[in-house]
Amino acid sequence: MQYISTRDREQQFSASQAIAKGLAEDGGLLTPVYLPKLPRRALEELKNMSYQQRAVYVMKLFLDEFSVKELTDFANAAYGPEKFDTPAVAPVRALDGNTYCLELWHGPTCAFKDMALQMLPHLLTASLRKQEEEKTVCILVATSGDTGKGALEGFRDVDHTKILVFYPKDGVSTIQELQMVTQEGANVGVCSVVGNFDDAQTGVKRLFSDEKLREQLARRGYFLSSANSINWGRVLPQIVYYISAYCDLLRDGRLELGDPVNVCVPTGNFGNILAAYYARDMGVPIQKLICASNSNNVLTDFLSTGTYDRNRTFFNTISPSMDILISSNLERLLLAITQEDSEVRGYMEQLNATGRYQVSDRVREKIQKLFKGYCCGDEETKRVIAAIHEKFGYLIDPHTAVGFSALSQYRAETGDETAAIVASTASPFKFCTDVLDALGVSDRAQGLDVLDQLSQVTGEPVPAPLAALRSKESRFRQTVEKEHMVDAVLGMLE
Repeated sequence: MQYISTRDREQQFSASQAIAKGLAEDGGLLTPVYLPKLPRRALEELKNMSYQQRAVYVMKLFLDEFSVKELTDFANAAYGPEKFDTPAVAPVRALDGNTYCLELWHGPTCAFKDMALQMLPHLLTASLRKQEEEKTVCILVATSGDTGKGALEGFRDVDHTKILVFYPKDGVSTIQELQMVTQEGANVGVCSVVGNFDDAQTGVKRLFSDEKLREQLARRGYFLSSANSINWGRVLPQIVYYISAYCDLLRDGRLELGDPVNVCVPTGNFGNILAAYYARDMGVPIQKLICASNSNNVLTDFLSTGTYDRNRTFFNTISPSMDILISSNLERLLLAITQEDSEVRGYMEQLNATGRYQVSDRVREKIQKLFKGYCCGDEETKRVIAAIHEKFGYLIDPHTAVGFSALSQYRAETGDETAAIVASTASPFKFCTDVLDALGVSDRAQGLDVLDQLSQVTGEPVPAPLAALRSKESRFRQTVEKEHMVDAVLGMLE
C-alpha cells in the first residue's frame, strides 16, 4: 500500500514513511492511493472478535509492512485493561430501538482521541525502526482540548521521542487544561498560545514547512512529526471503531447483515467523520454521514453550499474541541471525491490566499449525496444534555449533545428513521460546569470539587483518570504569541 500527498500524486511513500513524516513537505496530507474493500464475509467474521482483533484485521489492510504479530502486540498494548476501563473498549449503548451511542471515552484521558493516540506511538516507533531512523522524533501537536492530553499520555517516556503540545490560551475547559499542564513524563512539553485553535494549528503547520528550523533540528539530532489527525496513523485507528460498532450491532441482534445505518459525528477538524466515510467506502453499509457542528459552523455551510469560508466570527463555546474554522482533514475528502490532486492543490492555495474556496458543482453534488450538516448553539446544546438525561437517564458531554441535536434536526427534516449511531466523543466529567448548568444546577462547586458534585447530582462515578488530577501538580506555565512558537520548540530541545 502506497501513500500519496493530497496535493501531489507524484510524491509516494510507504506506510511507515507516511506515518513517520506525518505531513508531506508540500503541506499536503498523506493518504492511501486506494481504500481497500472489506472481503464479502468480513463483517460476519468480525462480529465475534474482540476489539483488539478487529483493529488488527482492519489496520493490516493498510499496513502491509507490518506483521500480524506486530499489530497484535500493538493492539493488546493500546487497548488492554490497563488503558481502558471496559473490555469492549468502544461499547455501543442503545438508547432506544434505533438510536445508539458509540462511547469513545473509556481510555486514559476520557476522550475519543485515546482510540487513536494509544495506537499511534506503537505505529510511529515501529515505522522509525523500519526506516532505520537514528534521529529523535520531535512531535508537534496543536490541540483544541482533547488531542493534546491524548498525545501526551500516549507518547509519555516513549524512547526516541519528544512531544510538545500547543493549546489556545483560554480556549479549553478547566479540566482539559489541568490534564495537560500536570502531564508526567521526561519527554513532554506543553505551551499555551495567545489566540484560538486555528492560530495554534496554523502555527504548527508553519513550523513543519520552516526549512531553517528543520535544518537546525537535524543538526541537533531531531526531526519533526505530528500526532494531529493530519497524520495517517491517527486516522487509521479511527476507522476501526466504526466498523466495530456495526459488528457489535450485528452480534447483539440489533441489525441484520446488510441493514443500513446512519452515523452522526460531532467534529471540528473533520478527522472523526472522515474515518466514518472511509469505513463506508470499505463496505460498511453506512447510508448517511451526519456532520454536527457548534456555532463555528464552517462545515455546515460548506456541506450545504459547496463554499468553504473561514472568514467569519470565531466563537468560544461549551464544546471547545470543535471550536475550529480550518478543518484540515476535509482536504482528504476532497481528494477522495475529485481524484485530482491538482484540483485539491488549487482549493488549498485559494484557502491559504483568501480564506475561502468554492468547489465545483460536480464535487458539491457528490458530497451532498453522502453528507448532511447541522449545527447548534450553546443553549440548544444544554437543552439536549438535559433532555437526554431526563428521557434516557443517560449523561452526555456538550460535544455529544451537539451530535444528538444534529441527528434530531436530520430526522425532523428528512423523516429518515434509519438506525443511527452517534459518536460520543468525551466523558461529561471533562465539562462538569457546563453539564451541571444544563441540568439546572446553578450553585456549582469550585475547582476539582465540581467532579464530585456532578457525580452526586447524577449518580455517575467520576472517571479514575480525572479523579487522579487532585494529586498532581502543574508543571507547565509557558505562554507564547503565535509568531514565537518556534522559540518554544527550540527551548524544549536545548
